[in-house]
Amino acid sequence: MEMPRLPLAARRSPGTVLGSRIVFYVLLTAATLLLWSGAASLTHPMFLPSPLMVITAFVDMYHSGELVSGIGASYYRVLAGWLIGAGLGVPVGLLIGWVPMLRRAVEPYVQFFRFVPPIAFVTLAVIWLGLGEASKISLIVYTTTFIVVLNTMVGVFTVEREKLRAAACLGARPVQVILHVVIPATIPHIITGMRLGMGNSFMTVVSAEMVAAESGIGYLIYNARLFMQTDRAFAGIITVGTMGLIADFVFRWLVARLLYRYQVKT
Repeated sequence: MEMPRLPLAARRSPGTVLGSRIVFYVLLTAATLLLWSGAASLTHPMFLPSPLMVITAFVDMYHSGELVSGIGASYYRVLAGWLIGAGLGVPVGLLIGWVPMLRRAVEPYVQFFRFVPPIAFVTLAVIWLGLGEASKISLIVYTTTFIVVLNTMVGVFTVEREKLRAAACLGARPVQVILHVVIPATIPHIITGMRLGMGNSFMTVVSAEMVAAESGIGYLIYNARLFMQTDRAFAGIITVGTMGLIADFVFRWLVARLLYRYQVKT
């Protein structure tokens, strides 16, 4: 009897798959730079700087120290605000999803504030907390908390009722049901909310640094706009995107290592 043939992707070794991905991304990057250079040659550098100009701006900002200090300041604000927001959002989301009366009382406020962008609170944050780190971090906490709360709450809603009934039939107390049934089933939604919150944290920190900061990548982009230094603005934008990719990669790596038994797909 002839054995079924595996798909081509399944027959490739891990090294071959990794090598093909590297080649693909190298070619994709080269094509992007080629198209960028062609578009830049057709317009004024102030409108669209060439890749070489942006690389030169990177080097100048690195040697001056402002790029490294800006990355450090933005990463600190994002990490602090995101961790605090996630730490608040997970238990609040579990509580709201588990207690119907509390959900009816709190959900209108959650739904209301999730539509108010954090940039709308920048002025109030500066008035209440000053120009220090507290105002920027509080805005990131705000934007992260509501996203994590909503995703966690939805995760509680999707827990299979059969599992809850089975746990109750086996004599599990409500606390045991939450710890051993609800939370494990909700972890994928929590992880999704944390990833979405991280993305929004980077958007928030750049907006806050443009308005009320003297350091950070957003501050560098804002200064570049003031002096019409488009190449430095592009360098700042690319830096923010790279910072986000690195943070998301590290988070996914940690989730895969620490929560592998829950089979969380990231």
